[in-house]
Amino acid sequence: MTELSPLAAASDLTSVGTPTLWALTIAGVLLLLVLDFLVTRKPHEVSMREAIGWSTFYIALPLAFGGWLWARYGSQQGVEYLTGYLVEKSLSVDNLFVFMLLLAAFAVPAVLAQRVLLYGIAGALVLRAVFIALGAAALQTLDFAFLLFAIILIATAVKLLRDALSGHEQEVDINKMRSVKLLRKVMPVVDEYHGTRLTVRQGARRALTPFALVVVAVLATDVVFAVDSVPAVYGITEDPYLVFATNAFALLGLRALYFVLHAALSRLVHLSYGLAIILAFIGLKLGLHWAHGIWESVPQIPTLASLGVIIGVLVVVTLTSLRATRGGTPAEREVVTDRH
Repeated sequence: MTELSPLAAASDLTSVGTPTLWALTIAGVLLLLVLDFLVTRKPHEVSMREAIGWSTFYIALPLAFGGWLWARYGSQQGVEYLTGYLVEKSLSVDNLFVFMLLLAAFAVPAVLAQRVLLYGIAGALVLRAVFIALGAAALQTLDFAFLLFAIILIATAVKLLRDALSGHEQEVDINKMRSVKLLRKVMPVVDEYHGTRLTVRQGARRALTPFALVVVAVLATDVVFAVDSVPAVYGITEDPYLVFATNAFALLGLRALYFVLHAALSRLVHLSYGLAIILAFIGLKLGLHWAHGIWESVPQIPTLASLGVIIGVLVVVTLTSLRATRGGTPAEREVVTDRH
């Protein structure tokens, strides 16, 4: 009988995650985070060679892990993991675009950019862990949990599509961001960056630096992304361990991937359309799964078919984006203020 992790046991969900595997995975994630913090302890501009090297490592590592899962637990778990990872990696590219615009809006010096990203990644990992646990609990206690997740994903897809069609997808207005306004009410803010320091002494009291504001703004966006991404991967697999692993691996490589894709991000003008289609498709998959539990005649969408659809959509929107921006770089998209 398969041994279940405490999280899986609590939610009565079948999981490949034994207590030992959970412990090793969490320890590995923490070790990689510590490594990233050590790499960025001395602020410096990231060269393309450095970014490509780290990106290659953070892509090879999850793929190798997926190969081990496939060999150890079988093709079903392997396909679920790889499909979930692809979904999370695709959504993380949208995260990167928002991070790029936030860094530009806050005029973050190039030498500090990777440390801001790292704070955002660490915060995102914590938030994803919380949402994954809540999702597992919901699947155990709520009969309509899959339907609820489906509604969230379809609503998100509609919003993405509406924003893309409106032509004013997004704008960053620092002064209107709720997180920034709240911080400014609590503490004074100095105008200049002081390296990676979050606060400095100003007269008799402490004041926040712009670095602190941008870190909080990035963390605020993490909440929105967690609401979208966790239900999406639960639409691929019900295994909490695989959900956590796909999220962790997709997030860990964002710091390096940002610098590799920085110039190309603005060319992915059709990405929002692709993500809207993917989220709507997974929402439909979840809805059919919920209905199948009530009416057995309702068909379900196999995970392998989902993988094919997701890859196909990503290939199409990438090709159409590159063709649409051939010969020049389009103006940067704007970030919807209410996402923060």
